[in-house]
Amino acid sequence: MDLDPFSPVGIDAGTMRFLDVFLLHCLLSDSPPDTREELGAIGRNKLHTASRGREPGLRLDRSGGKVELREWGMQVLAECEPIAAALDSAADGGSAHRDALAAAIGAVENPASLPSARILAEMQQSYGDSYSHFALARSLEHRATLQSEPLSPEAEARFTRAAEESIRKQKEIEAADKVDFETYRQKYLSHESLRV
Repeated sequence: MDLDPFSPVGIDAGTMRFLDVFLLHCLLSDSPPDTREELGAIGRNKLHTASRGREPGLRLDRSGGKVELREWGMQVLAECEPIAAALDSAADGGSAHRDALAAAIGAVENPASLPSARILAEMQQSYGDSYSHFALARSLEHRATLQSEPLSPEAEARFTRAAEESIRKQKEIEAADKVDFETYRQKYLSHESLRV
């Protein structure tokens, strides 16, 4: 899940509702134990989806065969429909979760509406294909939006206390370290720690 550069807080309510629906789908769906083959397919699928996900007809590995990303995505989203309906019924009888699911279905049907496509289009139209110019403009816009809504004194005090507590805990953890950073880094990046 990436941050949404079009939202001042990095995610909007519809996306959060869709994530609720999707995560419940993951929880409720049967999931047999992973195999080496499946883990390899997952790795390849993530790479292909990240680099070519909007490509028409992109095919991914699934259960020893190939399936179109769009077809697989639509299947998963269809399986999410009863969950979205149940969440809406339990919440307030509205349609917020079903609307979020409909937006996800629309994104699968129209890849040009995906954030990656919207970013590329805006970069081309307004920023001379410069990601850094796009990101800076969005960051400045979001900063202005967030600063226009100041925190209450109570919230500011709560965040100040939380920051001070976090720094205190960080210092305790660092003081308790028995291994210097370079040794830790080398061990973390070693082949032995990457084995499944």
